[in-house]
Amino acid sequence: MLKLTDGVLGPGDTAMNYSLKMNSLKERAHNKAFAKLTMLEFEIADLASDLKAGRTGGITYDELSSILVGTKVEREVWSYIMELIEKNNKNE
Repeated sequence: MLKLTDGVLGPGDTAMNYSLKMNSLKERAHNKAFAKLTMLEFEIADLASDLKAGRTGGITYDELSSILVGTKVEREVWSYIMELIEKNNKNE
């Protein structure tokens, strides 16, 4: 099973290099989660607007509504991931 640190420390790396790489990895993970949450907010707003205006794009209203619900669930998952990342960063 792969661990977060697998492949981070290479031959000849020092503890300082390892620390810098881990900090970079944590920052990238945080940035990725933030970007995903931001895009999901845009997507939810667009889907809600499309539903309100009746723009279903070749699918039924119910299907588009299901996509909106699924996108909101995905936002909750990414919010939880962001929360875990932030708690992890505070604990170290």
